[in-house]
Amino acid sequence: MKTYLKLGSLLLALCLSLPAAAMTLNEAMSALGAAKASGLLGEKPDGYLGVVRSSGNAEEIASQINQARRAEYHRVAKQNGVSVGDVEAIAGKKAIERTPSGQIIQLNGNWVRK
Repeated sequence: MKTYLKLGSLLLALCLSLPAAAMTLNEAMSALGAAKASGLLGEKPDGYLGVVRSSGNAEEIASQINQARRAEYHRVAKQNGVSVGDVEAIAGKKAIERTPSGQIIQLNGNWVRK
């Protein structure tokens, strides 16, 4: 019985510590350059980051930044009276144009090195 109680307490402690271990937006922004340079993440035409190679915390970086981008696209769309889809498309085009040579972008649904 004691073992189950210890195991239960450990499991509870781990579950409670998970949110604290989550990456913040600032941490994701700091890690973005290296993740893009190493080919883990790439820019997509829809204005969001895509995971090219799932490694390390690539998914978490993309998730945090995409969440912030989505909020900003909604804000810009509302402010300018345009659709979110239009804002996403313009942002995606600009992000792909600004992506340095050697990094990954998505063209016609395929990941390619720019």
